[in-house]
Amino acid sequence: MNWFHIGSIDDIPLRGARCVKTPQGKIGVFRTAENEVFAIEDHCPHKGGPLSQGIVHGNSVTCPLHNWVISLETGKALGADEGSVRTIPLRNEDGKLFIALEAVMMAAE
Repeated sequence: MNWFHIGSIDDIPLRGARCVKTPQGKIGVFRTAENEVFAIEDHCPHKGGPLSQGIVHGNSVTCPLHNWVISLETGKALGADEGSVRTIPLRNEDGKLFIALEAVMMAAE
């Protein structure tokens, strides 16, 4: 795994997200109201909705398409829904954010 700098925590509003394009697909990077940061695949396991455009609440995000709730910690759908997305290792080093990927080329959206 290689660590890639993807920006600053200040680039993401509280209870917000941004999308990072990688050769392995889009990654949603989320910041909670408690200033925690998580990275997961940016597609809902239900119908592929863009999770980075969803509503962040607690340590979860609600998909903007069909209201599935996904845990930012585990990537699993919560409630009666079944499914999951891959979580991505993330480091916060004094406000600088890094994700771990095997790929070498990325671009932020």
